[in-house]
Amino acid sequence: MRDQFRHVTTWVFDLDNTLYPPQHRLFDQIEVRMTGYVMRTLGVARTEANRLRQHYWDTYGTTLAGLMREHRIDPAPYLDEVHDIDFSILPQDPDLAQAIAALPGRRIVYTNACVPYARKVLAARGLSGLFDAVYGIENAGFLPKPERAAFEAVFAADGLNPGAAAMFEDDARNLAAPHAMGMRTVHVAPKALKSLHIHHHTDDLTGFLGKVI
Repeated sequence: MRDQFRHVTTWVFDLDNTLYPPQHRLFDQIEVRMTGYVMRTLGVARTEANRLRQHYWDTYGTTLAGLMREHRIDPAPYLDEVHDIDFSILPQDPDLAQAIAALPGRRIVYTNACVPYARKVLAARGLSGLFDAVYGIENAGFLPKPERAAFEAVFAADGLNPGAAAMFEDDARNLAAPHAMGMRTVHVAPKALKSLHIHHHTDDLTGFLGKVI
């Protein structure tokens, strides 16, 4: 395993359901707030708002991307509202912090959420100060993963060389572009998914990192 990551000098981590296990269900709070935002903004009932939220996520990669493309909403108020949640349900994880700190080279976070939210999640998990940079959807011009142009914008801003980088991500479709760009890809999820653009799978990020360093 170490040999397959020996070339890696930049370690890129998604945030939600990657740097914390999905069983903490933090994103449930966000989904409730997204549904409420869609209801109020588009003037639809809860059932329709939930349908639209899922449709936008399936079609565009994020609910925000669908709202921007189909309804031209301003992303800033949306991001502020949907990320105004309770972070206290996330436990600190000193073992994960130690594993990340031991990684050689640069360590960055790249999320489809916004940077202020990402920093709050990192603080709640005890991971603040471990990353050289944190990038959000605003750094990609509000283009979401899985669009390749979003990755290209963030990686260009960071100066990242994809051929010497690894990507850790819970959403398998978000690994297609990194794989095509030459990155080592790791699917972090409870269930393995066979795909040509996934090099590795793990349901234990801390344990996996311990095998590659």
